Amino acid sequence: MDDERDERPDDGEDTPVGRGSDPRGEDDAVDAADLDADVDEDDDDLDELDGEERDEVTVEIRGLSLYTHHGVSAAEREIGQRLLVDLRMAVVDCDAVVTDRVADTIDYGEVCQLVALVAQQRSYKTLERLCAAIADRVVADYGAEEVWVKCTKPEPPIPLAVEEVSVELWRAGDGS
Repeated sequence: MDDERDERPDDGEDTPVGRGSDPRGEDDAVDAADLDADVDEDDDDLDELDGEERDEVTVEIRGLSLYTHHGVSAAEREIGQRLLVDLRMAVVDCDAVVTDRVADTIDYGEVCQLVALVAQQRSYKTLERLCAAIADRVVADYGAEEVWVKCTKPEPPIPLAVEEVSVELWRAGDGS
């Protein structure tokens, strides 16, 4: 069995070969023009999809835990309780599948902030109304084609043993 050896000339130094360096010792730095070319290629890919059926993406948030003051009783509205929020948002013609840009989809971090604001800025007696308020804002602010919202009270204030209570609402945006 023959030993396979590196054919590079030995310069006497142990130089690691890794990201950003070439086995020949030449620098392999990323050029800004190369990055611009990549973006242009992405735009070309996007142009190719014009007129064709595009992907529909679902952005999902599960288990957003918020402390809120919703409920029928005055005690629920005064003391408050933990609420879990789940959302699904349909993004038709989601350009981010080609461009890889957050600006071309729904930013779930921003949506979480918006949901927290809606759920905590005022008190609703019913989870149905809270779900509707959340769905309305997501459709209005992010243009989602469809929104599904579920609000869950993990410790509902009722005199029976119940694991949780929840309300789900589905709403189509103006584009559907």
